Amino acid sequence: MSDSTNPLGYRLITGPDDAEFCARVSALLDQGYQLHGSPALTFDGERVIAGQALVLSHSVGSEAPEEAPGRDGGPAAGSTPGEATS
Repeated sequence: MSDSTNPLGYRLITGPDDAEFCARVSALLDQGYQLHGSPALTFDGERVIAGQALVLSHSVGSEAPEEAPGRDGGPAAGSTPGEATS
C-alpha cells in the first residue's frame, strides 16, 4: 500500500469489472487523480478484468519542467517561430 502522505504520480488500477473496481477508481478521482488513456478490458475465462491508468496532476505550487530544445537543437515544440528559447 502506498504512503498517503506521498501519493504516487501514476497508478494502474486493475481488477474484476464490478462495483468495487468502479469505487476504487472513483476514490482516486476524488483525491485529484485524472484518467489517463482508455480503460483496458480482457476476459480471463470466468469474468471481465478491467484496468485503468490514472495520473496525479502537479500541485499548483510545483514548478513545471523546462521545455527541452528540439532534437535538432531548434526551438522546443510549441514555441513560436522566431521566439528565443533559454
